[in-house]
Amino acid sequence: MREITSHRVNPANDTLTLKVLDSSGAGGAHHLYEVEGFDYGTNPSAAEHKVGGNALLVLFQNGPIAEVGVNGVTQEVLLAIVADRLQAFQAGPYACAENAEALKHVEAAQEALLSRTRARMARGVEGTHQV
Repeated sequence: MREITSHRVNPANDTLTLKVLDSSGAGGAHHLYEVEGFDYGTNPSAAEHKVGGNALLVLFQNGPIAEVGVNGVTQEVLLAIVADRLQAFQAGPYACAENAEALKHVEAAQEALLSRTRARMARGVEGTHQV
């Protein structure tokens, strides 16, 4: 287990503990992360949808889809969530230059990953451990 602290910048993020729970895989990346330090019980969205606990597990795709199927989320999914939230903030009362800048970079990251996927598809290696 390894703890990540690069998110710590304010009281909310200082309270949240982010841990890598597994060993790195074939590509060098980890697949299981845990976020702790928050209370589902005080979150109206959690109550509305009847979810609970005090930790969030993020499980990434582990292994080639052609061999193991879809067994976790991707960077693209998490970036889409972040982009959606930033777009909503920009459409609401919390629009600001910093959110716009962050959104620009998230969208650039999305495009870079999409470009990588298209290139892998063109080479016929998408969904495999081949480079």
